[in-house]
Amino acid sequence: MRPLFALLLCTLPLLAADPPKGTLVIVGGGKMPAAVRDEFITKAGGADKAKIVVIPTASESADNEKEHASYLQQWKDATVADVKLLHTRDEKTANSPDFVKPLTDATGIWFSGGDQSKLTKVYAGTKVLEAIKKRYADGAVIGGTSAGAAVMSDVMITGGTDEATTAEGFGLLPGTVVDQHFTQRKRQKRLAGVLAKNPKALGIGIDESTAVVVSGGTAKVLGDGRVQFTDGKKEPVWLKAGDSFVLAREKK
Repeated sequence: MRPLFALLLCTLPLLAADPPKGTLVIVGGGKMPAAVRDEFITKAGGADKAKIVVIPTASESADNEKEHASYLQQWKDATVADVKLLHTRDEKTANSPDFVKPLTDATGIWFSGGDQSKLTKVYAGTKVLEAIKKRYADGAVIGGTSAGAAVMSDVMITGGTDEATTAEGFGLLPGTVVDQHFTQRKRQKRLAGVLAKNPKALGIGIDESTAVVVSGGTAKVLGDGRVQFTDGKKEPVWLKAGDSFVLAREKK
């Protein structure tokens, strides 16, 4: 394990007394490396046991049923035990027990890319998000790419080039702000601006084809690029594939 950085010790929140048993796989967009996909499947129980629910709601094309097969293809190619698609634009539907049912025994839940605001608009405060958080607490893996990464934090970047607009995310990784396509779209200044307005948050900027995997109080980096960790005050820390760190600090 790579040495623990002072930056992380100063800015990360204490782990909850009863932290989630599950895993987060947070991908910065672009092409997903096989190592990241395989990690998600492993955390979902392995291909022969994985029950994956794909949520493509961030994408406009999710409304076109002809496009649904494309969202499932990478998981079918991996011959997982079961893969289903879950999508609606209607908050009432998102509170329906029948609609939520596929989530109740899912071992993996995946958010596709697009516009993260489309996810929060329909699922925030609904039984869908309630079920996702319960599965995460009980041991499932929750993953997402691009928009599916941005929605993981409680302060969610919704847009902007140099100056970001923000809203409330799903809060699966509290105390953080996640940005994606990070160096490819030169978003360092954007993330720094959000941290200036949220000084207690830790910024996580994830390159394309790169993932942060959070499990059991630790995090590791997978993929082809790098991940920046910053509190907006100290020198940023850059990690690459194979680096890992502890997501906790001692009480004083």
